[in-house]
Amino acid sequence: MSELAPTERTTLKRLPQRGAFDRETMYGILDEGFVCHVGFVVEGQPFIIPTAYGRAGDELFIHGSRASRMLKALRGGIQVCVTVTLVDGLVLARSAFHHSMNYRSVVVFGNARVVESDEEKLSALRSFTEHVAPARWQEVRPPNRQELNSTLVLALPLKEASAKLRTGPPVDDKEDYALPVWAGVVPLTLEAGEAIPDPRLPAGTPLSASLEGFNVASRPHSNTR
Repeated sequence: MSELAPTERTTLKRLPQRGAFDRETMYGILDEGFVCHVGFVVEGQPFIIPTAYGRAGDELFIHGSRASRMLKALRGGIQVCVTVTLVDGLVLARSAFHHSMNYRSVVVFGNARVVESDEEKLSALRSFTEHVAPARWQEVRPPNRQELNSTLVLALPLKEASAKLRTGPPVDDKEDYALPVWAGVVPLTLEAGEAIPDPRLPAGTPLSASLEGFNVASRPHSNTR
C-alpha cells in the first residue's frame, strides 16, 4: 500500500513521532472500528455526529435516510472531517500529569460525493454490512427498490488523512520513578458477548456462519419478550 503525503491539515504539530501516513496502518484502524465521528459546519454552526461507516478500497462510506440533516449538508460538497478512535489501554503513571491512554486514531479530511448508481450503492451497502459481520451480506435479503431509493450513500476519498498512535508504558519524570506508586498499563479490548436471539426467531434456527468470526456462543432461544 502507498503512503499518503502529509498536508497542512494532516501534519501532526504535537508529538509527530506518533504519526503514521501509510495506508496499511490507517486502513487497519478503520477496519477494526465500528463508529466514526463526522464533523462539519453549516451556517457557522459546528456539528459532530457519530455514525456507522464502511470502507471499500480507498473510500470511506457513510449512509442514512435522505432526510438526514448531516447527509443533506454533506452532499452539497462542504468540507468534512471524519475521525475514528480505538482505545487500547489506560496508561497509569506515577504522577497525575503523565496519565494517558494507548490508542490508535485516524483523521480524514475532504469532500464527500453522492453515490448515484445502484451498482455502486449496493456495493457500498454491502461494505457496511460486511464491516459489522463479514460474510453477512450473502445470508440476508438485499435492499429492495424502495429501500435503495430512501437511502443516501456518500463516499469520502481517503486522500488526505493521517493516523496517530500511542503504545507502551507511562513516561514519568526522572525523579518520579522512585515513588512507591504502582504504574503501568491496563489493557482494554472490545469483545463480543453471547449472541441473543431475536424473540421472534423460529426455534432451532442455528447461529449464522457470519458470526463465527466473533467467536460468540448463542444464548438458549426463548419466545418470551
